[in-house]
Amino acid sequence: MRTVSRQAIEWLSAAATDPRECKRQWHSEGGTAVLGCGRFWDVLSVPEELAVPALDALLGIPQPPGPALVDTAARRVAFFLPPDPEGRWIGSGIRYAGKGAWVAVPAPHRAAGRLRWLVPPDGSGALFVPVAVELALQLALGRLAAQERTKRRCPTCGARVPGPPGRDGGRTV
Repeated sequence: MRTVSRQAIEWLSAAATDPRECKRQWHSEGGTAVLGCGRFWDVLSVPEELAVPALDALLGIPQPPGPALVDTAARRVAFFLPPDPEGRWIGSGIRYAGKGAWVAVPAPHRAAGRLRWLVPPDGSGALFVPVAVELALQLALGRLAAQERTKRRCPTCGARVPGPPGRDGGRTV
């Protein structure tokens, strides 16, 4: 096993109540361990359609990224952030896990069931910077809103096309 991977295992398992048991769980059939938030990191869980473009933007800045984990069944991405006792993240579909919360994670070098690392921990302790994540999410939300507006316009003349019944009553806005 590479040194970085070993460092990542040690760093991640240190958040477990029993690091040895954590490592055993990673090698078991399920391949996941449940780790506590609030000591080494907190976790911001975001819907995939917003998180993936935000992650792309975050990977483009000259700063080591933190770990990011995807739950393929729930279609959510978890960003690992520094612990924040305030935990002031709000928004539609946004979930924040801080002190007292738990998160299931696979070993840093593998996927387990529906959980996969988009950015595995590297063992250095690098975490995403909350302000950068917030800005990337705002940028992604703006792009999604622009795409939604574009989808409801006629590609030839640019006129608004009636939406589905119920959203705006089928009227052209």
